[in-house]
Amino acid sequence: MGIASRALTLRANRKTASIRTYYPAGTIKCDGATIYRSQVSRDAACIFDFDPVIIHWRCLPFSLPYGDEAHVPDFEILDTDGCLELVDAPDRDVDVEQLAASARRIGMSYRQLRRDEIYGGPRLRNAKDLLRYANCQVSLGDRLRLLAGLDEHGTLTVAESLAAFTETKAVAGLASLILQGFVSVDLDAGLIGPETTVRRITRDL
Repeated sequence: MGIASRALTLRANRKTASIRTYYPAGTIKCDGATIYRSQVSRDAACIFDFDPVIIHWRCLPFSLPYGDEAHVPDFEILDTDGCLELVDAPDRDVDVEQLAASARRIGMSYRQLRRDEIYGGPRLRNAKDLLRYANCQVSLGDRLRLLAGLDEHGTLTVAESLAAFTETKAVAGLASLILQGFVSVDLDAGLIGPETTVRRITRDL
C-alpha cells in the first residue's frame, strides 16, 4: 500500500471514529482530538488518564505498515522517560509481533493491552465516575478549605472532605481536585465511597 493509500486509510478511520460517542466525554491527558474506535479503546484511555507514568496520549496517531495494508493504532503514549509507545486496545485482532517489528523500524515500540489491564478491579469504574467531572471548576475558597483541612488532619474521608465545599457542588468539586492532582484517593482499593481516604498531594516547587 502506497503513502497516499495509507493517508486515505487514516482519514477514513478517524472520520468513522469521530462520529461515535463513547462515555465518558472528559479527559485530562489527551493531546488532540478525542476520537475512539470502540468503547473498549475509550475504556483504555480512562485508565491512561490515571497512570502516573503517562504524560499524555493521542488517539489514532498515524498508520503503520502492516503487510500489504496499513494499521492505525488506537493510541500513541508519551511516558515520563520520554519514550513514545503505540498501543492498541485488546478488542483488535492483530498480529502483535508484526506490528511491533513495524514500530521498531520507525524507532518506536508497540504493544496490545490485556483485558485485565483495563477491566481487572475497580479502577475503571472509579476513573469513569471521576472523569464525568473533568470540566468542573472549583472555587478558590473551596480548594483552600479542603487543603487546609488536610494539612491539619493529615487525611480525611470523602464524607468529611465534602463538608469543605460551600461554593462548588461538593462531589463535583472533590472529583475535580482529584483530577487536577491536588488530592488523591486509592482507585484500586474499592469503589469510591464515603469512607474512602483522601490525601493531599505534595507538589514540587
